[in-house]
Amino acid sequence: MDPPKKICIVGSGNWGSAIAKIIGVNAAVNPKFNTTVNMWVFEEMVNGRKLSDIINTHHENVKYLPGCKLPANVGVDTSTDGLKLISGIIREKLGIAVAVLMGANIANEVAEENFCETTIGCRNQEHGALLKELMQNQNFRITVVSECDVVEICGALKNVVAVGAGFSDGLGFGDNTKAAVIRLGLMEMIAFARIFCTAGPVSPATFLESCGVADLITTCYGGRNHRVAKAFVTAGKSIEELEKEMLNGQKLQGPVTAAEIHHILQHKNLLDKFPLFTAVYRICYQGQSIKHFISCLQNHPEHM
Repeated sequence: MDPPKKICIVGSGNWGSAIAKIIGVNAAVNPKFNTTVNMWVFEEMVNGRKLSDIINTHHENVKYLPGCKLPANVGVDTSTDGLKLISGIIREKLGIAVAVLMGANIANEVAEENFCETTIGCRNQEHGALLKELMQNQNFRITVVSECDVVEICGALKNVVAVGAGFSDGLGFGDNTKAAVIRLGLMEMIAFARIFCTAGPVSPATFLESCGVADLITTCYGGRNHRVAKAFVTAGKSIEELEKEMLNGQKLQGPVTAAEIHHILQHKNLLDKFPLFTAVYRICYQGQSIKHFISCLQNHPEHM
């Protein structure tokens, strides 16, 4: 029998802490895995104490996931390191196989053990099965697909669409308009993936997994990108100001991803094919009036 596999979680924000709870419980009882789970944290001071010390002593991330006890076998080391895919960078720099997990998984709900689904994108079938065994439990159900890049693309692009959904809500439009934002955003996600993912054909079926339409819906109704974008319209404050006020030290992913996408699309002369992505970028970074957002939907190529 192979020796137990070591487990390390890099990052201890709300999602890192939520998945640590699941992995810690599973690893403690499965002989395929080492019972100690190491967690690397970007060190911060919380009420005069190191966050790593608090997690190790009290088994709770009091800053990013308060009220959720982590298993005692999750320990912490510190690290200061904080649209090329992250998986590709890791694969290139470390020379290791990399899989991706994305899904409709709001961290607090996962930590509270509400039922949800997620998707693992893994090119190696054996590795995918092992990761599923490590992470799946009764309330966290996993589907493994081979389109690793598509799964990761979904996780990035859904945040841009969620910013658009927040704009729509902030402007006072209803569920019909937000449904249009979600559908047209999904169309742009699929179109972008077909341009960007060159490893193989992009299957529409992957977008029907939790990493696709399910995660998109969740993020457009309950994620941080939606909440901050809505406040951007109603409060009249900058994205940077709202991050400090609303996110407890965390950053907003949608605008940054929109900037990366804009650079790629501009280089390929494709901006007119992606009006929703482009509008989010221009509103966040170029001072375009929020009042023009709906026009990008009214005149979308999908309607022509």
